[in-house]
Amino acid sequence: MTMPTTQPAPTAPPLPNTLEIEGLRLHLPGAVRPVLDGVGLTVGARETVALVGESGSGKSLTSRSVLRLLPEGARTEGEVRVAGDDVLTMSPGRLRVLRTSTAAMVFQDPRAAVNPMRRVGDFLTESLRLNAKASKAVAEERAVAMLEAVGLTADALRKYPGQLSGGMLQRVVIAAALMGDPALILADEPTTALDVTTQAEVIGLLGDLRERFGTGLLFVTHDLGLAAAISDRVYVMYAGRIVETGPAAELFARPRHPYTAALLDSTPRLDAPRGRLAAIEGRPPSLREELTGCPFAARCVLATEVCTREAPALLPVAGQPHRLSSCHHGELIAGQERAREQERAGTERKELHR
Repeated sequence: MTMPTTQPAPTAPPLPNTLEIEGLRLHLPGAVRPVLDGVGLTVGARETVALVGESGSGKSLTSRSVLRLLPEGARTEGEVRVAGDDVLTMSPGRLRVLRTSTAAMVFQDPRAAVNPMRRVGDFLTESLRLNAKASKAVAEERAVAMLEAVGLTADALRKYPGQLSGGMLQRVVIAAALMGDPALILADEPTTALDVTTQAEVIGLLGDLRERFGTGLLFVTHDLGLAAAISDRVYVMYAGRIVETGPAAELFARPRHPYTAALLDSTPRLDAPRGRLAAIEGRPPSLREELTGCPFAARCVLATEVCTREAPALLPVAGQPHRLSSCHHGELIAGQERAREQERAGTERKELHR
């Protein structure tokens, strides 16, 4: 008897990217080298991607380039595509549509994003009424729905910003970002001005909204703990370049770039050994200095002569094509990690035999 063949279950097609950045270079007046130098990253629908690094690494400028919110005199190269359209070549009219409906920004300080002399309702409905020509009733109905989505009530429409706490006001700013039903949300250090408890609430809220509305989320932060808590994938940036990227859990558990490892070592942890917290010696390179070789070489404990002479390419990690790292000593880092894992395993075996 012939057995019936089992057809494989159809696999769902991958969701399209809401953001694609390729070869982005940003030149500013007075800088002798690009502030952003060949940046590339993607954010998929319903995906949270973290962009991490020290202050001055270029994280905020990368996120602002997505809305072409760049300093006067800036020159760009490369492509920044949102929902398939290149932002860097858009006409002013098309760019206005992008900023009001396709992509939205949540900034660091919510009080700097609102007019303290106008009610929250005016802040939420203004863009919809001016750009989408929505009636007052339709705009207010949408505003109430978005306030409820972020955990607030319609009463907030009649309040002034000064009558709300920092956490409530950040929820209002997030509601404003959702008013145009964007495909992409850019969150630039959105919890910096908030206390720890409110930070956790906002982080959870962003994750919930991503799933509910199907948006892509680019989360810019210097806090690796927050990045680990919220992101699916991580890009590590240094001196305007992406130096490592990969799935969040794998990247934080086994970094393949010395800068990523140094950032993790300098992050406070409850299980860290007693003593002074580790710090990265030195400072990032100045924009008034040309760069030769690896930009992290002057601060790297693994640096050799080749590091000062040749800039490493961003290449797949051996055996892990979904991870990329730009380091001449990637194999050495992997070997050190294997040695640490063996040491931990040996310690655990000793504990079991006691």
